[in-house]
Amino acid sequence: MTNRPLVLIADDDADILELVSLTLEGDGYEVARARNGEDALWIAANRDPHLAVLDLMMPGIDGYEVTKRLRASQRNRRVPILILSAFAEESQAALALAAGADAYMNKPFSPRELLTRAGSMILDQRPRSRLAASG
Repeated sequence: MTNRPLVLIADDDADILELVSLTLEGDGYEVARARNGEDALWIAANRDPHLAVLDLMMPGIDGYEVTKRLRASQRNRRVPILILSAFAEESQAALALAAGADAYMNKPFSPRELLTRAGSMILDQRPRSRLAASG
């Protein structure tokens, strides 16, 4: 077991999944990767992530639905959710936030901004997290 914060990353684009993973791992985070919404929900239910970084458009269950299901879940309702999407339209961000996401970033993304947001979102929920109980 590790005390590093676990970040769930869900994106059907292998290059984006790899880039986000390497960015976060390089800053000390543990990463769990999902290529679709079903896998993301399974990981969330079994691994207790400290942050979820979700793409909106994925095969099967999309990022909007993953967000809604995480918010409806007793186990994962407090997990901060960062949407990372190629949709630049403000309406897409509004829909993602209305579904329960905490923040929205556009692709292509700045690795520095991703790390800053991830760190901030994890710290904001840390007192209620499993890290506080185990630390």
